[in-house]
Amino acid sequence: MQRWTISVDDDLAEEFDKFVAGKGYSNRSEAFRDLVRKELGQSDVDDGKAKWCVATVSYIYDHHERMLANRLTQLQHDHHDVAAASQHVHLDHDNCLETVILKGRIDEVRACADAIISQTGVRHGNVHIVPVEMKREKYVRAAHGHGHVHLHPKS
Repeated sequence: MQRWTISVDDDLAEEFDKFVAGKGYSNRSEAFRDLVRKELGQSDVDDGKAKWCVATVSYIYDHHERMLANRLTQLQHDHHDVAAASQHVHLDHDNCLETVILKGRIDEVRACADAIISQTGVRHGNVHIVPVEMKREKYVRAAHGHGHVHLHPKS
């Protein structure tokens, strides 16, 4: 680990200390590391350097919208290779919140998320993409007869 010394003006330092305290960080260094990881990861996604990701797509929808729940379920089946899991919450008599966990190639994950969010009746859709490195395990699992993939967040 490297130790850096940086200089910032007093106003920025004060705002950063408020941020650190407000987020519950135990020190400035951990908050700074998280911000750097976030920005570098987003830069890799934006620049097309990152190829693999894990993601969440969260959205609110009106469950009275004609056939919408069926279309949303069908989209997850159509993208079964990236749609890993979903959670459904009833907010009131009309609205539901769903969060779908996605993993795989960024282009495929985005296509799935965009297909979900663009459905008529879906409101307040958000996608959170975290780039990861894919590592294929070389050993063969006896139960399945093949290796598997690990997705590691960048450090």
